[in-house]
Parts: sequence; C-alpha cells; structure tokens
Amino acid sequence: MRVLGLDPGSRCMGVGLVEEHNQHLKLVLGKAIYLPTTLDLGQKMGFIFSHLIDIIDQYRPQVVAIEDVFLAKNARAALKLGQARGAALAACAWKQLPIFSYEPTKVKQSIVGAGRADKKQVAFMVQQLLGCKESWPLDVSDALAVAIAHLNAARFCSYVGRKV
Repeated sequence: MRVLGLDPGSRCMGVGLVEEHNQHLKLVLGKAIYLPTTLDLGQKMGFIFSHLIDIIDQYRPQVVAIEDVFLAKNARAALKLGQARGAALAACAWKQLPIFSYEPTKVKQSIVGAGRADKKQVAFMVQQLLGCKESWPLDVSDALAVAIAHLNAARFCSYVGRKV
C-alpha cells in the first residue's frame, strides 16, 4: 500500500509518501511545499491544490492520511490553517482518493508511544521506522508520521477483521 501523508500548513505543507510491503516501510517521498509569500490567499490555495495534483499524478498513492487541525495560536491562524487543509482535501477528493484524518495526539501515540511527544521525537522515530538518515523540516516528518500511523491503523484493523 502507498500512502500520501499530509501535514497542512498556511506557510509550509509537509508531504510524505510511504509504501509498505510485507510490514516493511519504504520512504518514497519527503517534501516540503513552501507557499510563496507574494501570493494572496486564493492563489496560495491554488498553489497547494496544483502541487498536490502533480504529486498524486506522479506517485499514484492509494490513500491519503491527513493531520487534523487541533490547535492554533489565534482564530486568524486557525482559519488560514483550515483553508490550507481544505485545499489539500479538495485536491485529494478531485483525484478520488480515500481520505483518512488523524488527530495529532493519535499520530504521536502511534509513532512515539506518547500522545504529547514533541516534534523532534516524532522526527527521530520516523527516521528509525523508515531506516533513513535524511533530515527534513519538521512538517515533512509530521506528514511521514501521519502516513505511517495510517499504515499502522490499517494493519491493526486487518488483524482484527475491521475496515480502516
């Protein structure tokens, strides 16, 4: 299974593609999409949409795992984050991919074993789980973590005979 993991952001969106074969994880792509500061809000949403469409067309994921919005510094930041998440969801829906949402604490629990782990702990465990030494922006590690968390959930559900 190939999972596209997304960590939405209004300045940077983390993108991670992870593939699993026989319970072995393989890194396919880890990328940060930086939104140009010169664009207005609508153009930024189009930028997110078009970049994700290109990634989906090139890498052909089977499902998408996206992090839920749970905390923002203020209402304005929450609104921008929600709009970025919406643009990402629209791109994935446009390509008719199944989308699964995960709370950040559930992703951290799945990857680190503690729902309140910090981003550096998550990044370290993602490197360990993927068996790689790459150092990415924390948004990319979060995107890879949500993809891995989905694979963990899918594996568990198949083990107990449930659908994800």
